[in-house]
Amino acid sequence: MEEILKLNPKPGSSYSDPQNKNVQHIVPDFVLENNDGELQLSLNARNVPELRISQTYSEMLESYHINRNKQTREQKEAITFVKQKLDSAKWFIDAIKQRQNTLMLTMNAIINYQHEYFKDGDEKKLRPMILKDIADMTGLDISTISRVANSKYIQTHFGIYPLKFFFSEGMQTDTGEEVSTREIKKILQECIEGEEKRKPLTDERLAEILKEKGYHIARRTVAKYREQLDIPVARLRKEL
Repeated sequence: MEEILKLNPKPGSSYSDPQNKNVQHIVPDFVLENNDGELQLSLNARNVPELRISQTYSEMLESYHINRNKQTREQKEAITFVKQKLDSAKWFIDAIKQRQNTLMLTMNAIINYQHEYFKDGDEKKLRPMILKDIADMTGLDISTISRVANSKYIQTHFGIYPLKFFFSEGMQTDTGEEVSTREIKKILQECIEGEEKRKPLTDERLAEILKEKGYHIARRTVAKYREQLDIPVARLRKEL
């Protein structure tokens, strides 16, 4: 025990950046596996261990009920106390189960809505999806969907993502097809990554390229998407 007390409980921390003291380690709430094309979702059991009522206290309460007529005032008070605690424990376990059901219901709806995307993680396959879409599918309130989306993570075969990553607005192409703004950002990023660095693409030129691909987007919208991708303007991307 003396030797163990001298050891570092987080040995990996010695390899982290000493300048960054606030490293956040993400523990996913969901685990999604792709088994030969079949998507299987499960809750991460490490987050919430299995809860159950103590058998000792349940048996204690039963024995008190059997000998009710021979009980003293102190024993009756003890019975009331134990019953209140057992009822609170049962309520808490039911609340946890309800929460787990809500999480699974929400995540299954997201997977069904974005089924093609979850097969291989291709962002171009992400459909436009807003909170109301999932609320309508599940019958849950939008505020409930919002709380789940803003605080939960899922581990997939192509990475760990916050649920809010899968939500995005949409727009229509020339053919009337509705596409996700995330798909447009992906195209923008690919265009910029493949540009001639001595003569980088301006926002006007990027808007023209998108128009050629069927996406009618104003230059100022292109600039907004570029900024959201943390990509600087053309003059700052120029390399000699």
